[in-house]
Amino acid sequence: MAWVKVPAEHHPIFRAALPKDARVETLAMFGGVAAKVNGNFFAGLFGRSTVVWLPEDQRAEALALEGASHFDPMGDGNKRSDKVMVPESFMEETEELRRWLKRSFDAAAALPPKAPKAPKTAKTAKAPKPAKAAKTKRGK
Repeated sequence: MAWVKVPAEHHPIFRAALPKDARVETLAMFGGVAAKVNGNFFAGLFGRSTVVWLPEDQRAEALALEGASHFDPMGDGNKRSDKVMVPESFMEETEELRRWLKRSFDAAAALPPKAPKAPKTAKTAKAPKPAKAAKTKRGK
């Protein structure tokens, strides 16, 4: 799958469909918007659709939806087995989008909270790689 930029008009649709819960945290991801609860990713925009995290017992139902698929962000067959791309039509069928976002949120909210990542410091930040030496041509 070729990279598809998230349409700007999908951002407000996605945000409006998120559960109205103070624990929802949004952030920029893949040129779109993603959502977490207690530090756990549960949904985000990708391409022309939305990806949702679902527990194993709910994935088959989501994958049975016409137009749904496993999340394969690079299009190389390396699918994320715990994430499902819901049908693109859900961006216009906002009640269906809202329903699947709620299911994903509820499941992720039941997970243990993730510990926040420690901010990078001078000691933990990666040192820049040294520049490669320029190649030179040798004369005859």
